[in-house]
Amino acid sequence: MAKAIFAGGCFWCMVKPFHKYDGVEQVISGYTGGHTENPTYKEVCSETTGHLEAVEVTYDPSVITYDELLEIFWRQIDPTDGGGQFNDRGQSYEPAIFYVDEDQKQAAERSKAALDASGRFSKPVAVDIRPAKPFWPAEEYHQDYYKKNPFRYQMYSVGSGRAKFVKEAWKDQGKEQELKQRLTPIQYKVTQENGTEPAFRNEYWDEERPGLYVDIVDGTPLFTSKDKFNSNCGWPSFAKPISEDKMEVELDTSHGMTRTEVRSANADSHLGHIFDDGPTELGGLRYCINSAALRFIPVEELDSAGYGEYKKHFE
Repeated sequence: MAKAIFAGGCFWCMVKPFHKYDGVEQVISGYTGGHTENPTYKEVCSETTGHLEAVEVTYDPSVITYDELLEIFWRQIDPTDGGGQFNDRGQSYEPAIFYVDEDQKQAAERSKAALDASGRFSKPVAVDIRPAKPFWPAEEYHQDYYKKNPFRYQMYSVGSGRAKFVKEAWKDQGKEQELKQRLTPIQYKVTQENGTEPAFRNEYWDEERPGLYVDIVDGTPLFTSKDKFNSNCGWPSFAKPISEDKMEVELDTSHGMTRTEVRSANADSHLGHIFDDGPTELGGLRYCINSAALRFIPVEELDSAGYGEYKKHFE
């Protein structure tokens, strides 16, 4: 295992982005870069310790490289803001890369230079590259905060401005154009613009054939007909996905409501919302999904479509 240390503002928001990748074994929130031993959160916030909020990533370099970790890091922050991140201001929230050896130092410098030269931002990259110092784990309640307090985590991410910035600043323009050409207008509106199709006037709300439902954007298998039920809501409803690892949930406060949005983890497609009014005998959840976010593959076509391994779900 190897270690990488990144400071990107509030460490609550820097754990989840790394956790989702294969090869990342552990992500710890903590403090580093300062001159005091074993600092507390209160001490670091006082701006007298020299420490930054940071995360220590333990990873398997045979599965995920340091260069890939750098790319993940950049895409969680505003690289041009050296005085903090988003609503969090001050020295303890400054962004920085802490290298543990010469190879990491050179990789970080190359990555920073490439980002500067890319022209993505109108201002220069303001992230320091510093030698690693002792890393002090933060208090237990700060660890995996997004798991322990998902609602407050989402509120914080949205309220601070981080979520909006990351989505807009790191948008892949080439992918956006490709999707506009490949998807229908309603498919693009739903998956890329968080739209909603009309109830009872969509492709799969009353589909009863056995088969597989995959992400319309990248083809990731998401649901099967075995878990589909008639909810009388006008959209396809499922009791559960094939794998929760293929899903991301986010707080949605649009339209004056508080809902739980569900997105595909790989393609980041907006799929729909999750409600707790599903059949009790099926677990009590209702994944209310837009047909436009899905492609349906009947069981008899799974082999020809390249999804033969999923026939076992229907045996």
